[in-house]
Amino acid sequence: MVRHDVSLFTEYDIYIFKQGNHFKLYEKLGSHILNIEGVEGTYFAVWAPNAEKVSVIGDFNQWDPDKHLLASRWDGSGIWEGFIPFLKKGTIYKYHIQSRFGGYKVDKADPFAFFYEKNSGKASIVWDLSYQWDDHEWMSKRHKYNSLNSPISIYEVHIGSWRRVPEEGNRFLSYREIAIELAEYIKYMGFTHVEFLPLMEHPFYGSWGYQTTGYFAPTNRYGEPQDFMWLVEYLHKNGIGVILDWVPSHFPDDIHGLVYFDGTHLYEHQDPRKGFHPDWNSYIFNYGRNEVKAFLISSALFWFEKYHIDAIRIDAVASMLYLDYSRKEGQWIPNKFGGRENLEAIDFLKQLNSTIYREFPDVQTIAEESTAWPMVSKPLYLGGLGFGLKWNMGWMHDTLKYFSLDPIYRKFYHQQLIFSIWYAFFENFILTLSHDEVVYGKGSLLSRMPGDEWQKMANLRLLFGYMYGHPGKKLIFMGGEFGQYNEWNHEVSLDWHILQYPFHQGIQRWVKDLNYTYKNEPALFESDFEADGFLWLDYKDSDQSVISFLRKSRKGDQILVVCNFTPVPRYNYRIGVPESGRWIEILNSDYPLYGGSGISNYGEVKAEPIPFNNFYQSILLTLPPLAVIYFKFKEE
Repeated sequence: MVRHDVSLFTEYDIYIFKQGNHFKLYEKLGSHILNIEGVEGTYFAVWAPNAEKVSVIGDFNQWDPDKHLLASRWDGSGIWEGFIPFLKKGTIYKYHIQSRFGGYKVDKADPFAFFYEKNSGKASIVWDLSYQWDDHEWMSKRHKYNSLNSPISIYEVHIGSWRRVPEEGNRFLSYREIAIELAEYIKYMGFTHVEFLPLMEHPFYGSWGYQTTGYFAPTNRYGEPQDFMWLVEYLHKNGIGVILDWVPSHFPDDIHGLVYFDGTHLYEHQDPRKGFHPDWNSYIFNYGRNEVKAFLISSALFWFEKYHIDAIRIDAVASMLYLDYSRKEGQWIPNKFGGRENLEAIDFLKQLNSTIYREFPDVQTIAEESTAWPMVSKPLYLGGLGFGLKWNMGWMHDTLKYFSLDPIYRKFYHQQLIFSIWYAFFENFILTLSHDEVVYGKGSLLSRMPGDEWQKMANLRLLFGYMYGHPGKKLIFMGGEFGQYNEWNHEVSLDWHILQYPFHQGIQRWVKDLNYTYKNEPALFESDFEADGFLWLDYKDSDQSVISFLRKSRKGDQILVVCNFTPVPRYNYRIGVPESGRWIEILNSDYPLYGGSGISNYGEVKAEPIPFNNFYQSILLTLPPLAVIYFKFKEE
């Protein structure tokens, strides 16, 4: 029996749903455990406006589509609903949908399900999200931890391959297991945030989560929803912020998912020139449809409200902004002005960001945007897209290309190294060495460095040291921080065993010390997005492949960063400085404890009244090979 006199929708809910302004649809659509007149059961609601008939099927009715029919609302919303008594938490179900067109019939997972069937994820599970949170201290202060003026050093993680249990068939760690080990490791290494590759339910593990079917459910591979809540809470209690990757740019063609949901192109565009993504063989959301916008924005808000995440990283923004993205002439449809900009997606992104920041002003939204689209991370009132931060893909590509060169040729590519500063303050950038750079035959970061083993290690330490000195927040994908040799493979654990070797221990110690120095020196993070916080001392020494610059805090603290990109030590190397006084050597990637040769400046150097490079004072340095040195200014 199905009761059709029970509804969670008010007339106002329906009105704002049709307007595309209902951003808590997860409280209305989907399955919800209710007690009606003393009888516990489950209320179901699904949006399928072009269905002729919708029913709930599962083990409880032998998957019979004629036993538990939902009723279509009278208001033209396209919502089907009904209350089934005695169905409780843990019930596995799907929607059987018969379309009004062509006799199409299909069994669909619930787009708003909170949990999915183990392994396949093709069926939904009735679930509740009750949880007694114990992270108030973090939540009350996270505005400070997420501030653009605070240190943000992100450790990017794929849960399925960070660590595994080889003694038990190479199984995954659960959410609760990884919470303890990951929190301990991140605290030890000094990172401020962890970013998880998408954890929303996805049927194909090899997609790393980027082919999402369950936009309101953490994947069942590692545990139940409350287990993931416990993971977030545990990280918060250890002072670690949580960032989730989220994919509103496309969705897969799995028949149980969103595609062709009610026998029509409900969530996706009908025309493949707008609705099908050639790169990923997936479907593109129809951002011009109000109900679809409400679905996506509700999903984003859901993770902030129900799972207490601190930031969301939006994947593949460039593919959303451009109608001709990865398409040839004739394969795309211009906008109403004849241009290639996706006006509907732009409006959606602006509404998404404004809504998130209105509801959760102490979080961040992060764009993975790979083009020169202007003002991605600028406020809407300035004409921006409204993101808080943007991945700096240009810095990443130029820097890795430069570092892959034999040092003898680097002097010819010096401009490629220093170019990033000319646009560093146009956006609120995160410098990223992400998972995308260690897959598909690219090799690991370490394997891409030139030279023998010592030089490879020195180059990688230099890369990280240069990155932490450069303006912008930081992100390193797991394994890079200890010099993983092998390219990342999502089917196995990281190569933790190589930490028995001193060179890899040295890289790990170096990244740890970089993080701790970075967090404790405001000059390195406070003015990341302000030109006043950066000063070139010398960017012209291409012949010797040396650069030097200052990072400055708002209170006047100064950190000098000097990089030598060749394996040749530089003795009596003079650099002009703006202050007379002592410059204390606080970091040197060539120290023996990092695996270096031990060339240093014996703790400090003192400025001399010798003019150099337009400065009245200068210092004389010894530059170690393939190394970066940080100096902190001390007045006399």
